[in-house]
Amino acid sequence: MDGLWQHALTVFLGFFAIMNPLPNTVAFVGLTAQQSKAEQRKTAIKALLISLAIVCAFSLLGKGIFHLFGISLPALRITGGVIVFIIGYHMLKGAGNTLHKGDDLQAEDVSVSPLAVPLLAGPGTIATAMNFSAADGWPHILITIVMFSLLCLITFFSFIYGECIIRRVGDNSLNIITRLMGLILAVIGCQMVIQGAMEVVSQFIQAHP
Repeated sequence: MDGLWQHALTVFLGFFAIMNPLPNTVAFVGLTAQQSKAEQRKTAIKALLISLAIVCAFSLLGKGIFHLFGISLPALRITGGVIVFIIGYHMLKGAGNTLHKGDDLQAEDVSVSPLAVPLLAGPGTIATAMNFSAADGWPHILITIVMFSLLCLITFFSFIYGECIIRRVGDNSLNIITRLMGLILAVIGCQMVIQGAMEVVSQFIQAHP
């Protein structure tokens, strides 16, 4: 049981770091600046439901995707770790999620793109979901989905009260939080690569005793 609680905490922190709600809140406020409060609420709900559906699909179908394309779990861990590390590295440098601006976006459904994909459910989030859910059966799959759902709920309130949050946090604090999340992501990425590499070595030793 302690192992599951520890895994749940790891999953939540991993998703929290890679989704980084505060910078995404800045993006949401910028993209929905011309919308009414009711429209912003609908946009937030749609974006989060789409991202949750994507994560659920990859969490549930992860093993099927592995078999279909002949992908091994160590390969996913290493590749996902590299992706997560790169995202964390850029956040450490202060190059977090870019705030998309422009009048052309106001005419589009921003809840799908860029909010749901790639800001909320980008390659790093998908790789993280598959990595956390693919190894140990249904308990880990359920933990992955529940933790991401919890983070979606937190992100929803961050979006709805985004303007107030941004005013209170300030640019300097936002930059510090972004770099801290980047550090956490970089460490998680390294851990995923190390775990994947150890599994490759273990499989090689078993195949060549």
